Amino acid sequence: MSFAIIQTGGKQYKVSTSEILKIERLNDKEGKTVEFKNVLFLNYDKNTEIGNPNIQGAKVEATILKNTKNKTILVFKKRRRKNSRKKYGHRQPISLIRITKIFSKDGKLISQAEPQKQITKEIVKGEQARKEQILEAKKTKIEEQKRIKKTLKKIESNVDPERKIKAEETRKQQEEAATKYNEQERKNLETAQQKLKLKTKKSDAGKKKIVTKKKSLTTKKK
Repeated sequence: MSFAIIQTGGKQYKVSTSEILKIERLNDKEGKTVEFKNVLFLNYDKNTEIGNPNIQGAKVEATILKNTKNKTILVFKKRRRKNSRKKYGHRQPISLIRITKIFSKDGKLISQAEPQKQITKEIVKGEQARKEQILEAKKTKIEEQKRIKKTLKKIESNVDPERKIKAEETRKQQEEAATKYNEQERKNLETAQQKLKLKTKKSDAGKKKIVTKKKSLTTKKK
């Protein structure tokens, strides 16, 4: 993320594109583009530039959105034992700006802000209506789920208890039959494995006998 540090109105600000800032009041009108050439620091594409004290050629462009006053600050002064109290407010004049472009010292465009969306009353009302519709849809879904659960409970309660008992008995009988069938299959497998082992043992014993019967031919020397 590329950013810059600029100085204006005796203050320093860390700035990036499409960011809205409150700064000290500028003399330009609303909607005008302003250039800040007093750039102290730049960071872009893992590169940094440090000014001494400024970076010559670097600049930041912004558009003035509004010239207004900041929130009121209450000031209260009192002198003890003199019966003197003063209370007054102060509103600092400020400018709201939106950063649009940042340029390096070579005049290269580092980053640029996307075009600002025009927010109107119709758009705001449409978004509010869409949110309300989503909430209503969620509520209706929850209500439908509750109704379905209630109907299922009613159906379960209306079912005869005799049917429930018969269904449970049949389920138990099916489970017992399945366990018996699995036990029989396991026994059959075990017997088959034992038979194979016996056959292999017999075949090995027969081969050994054949080998012992064969004797090596030797000639007697005179």
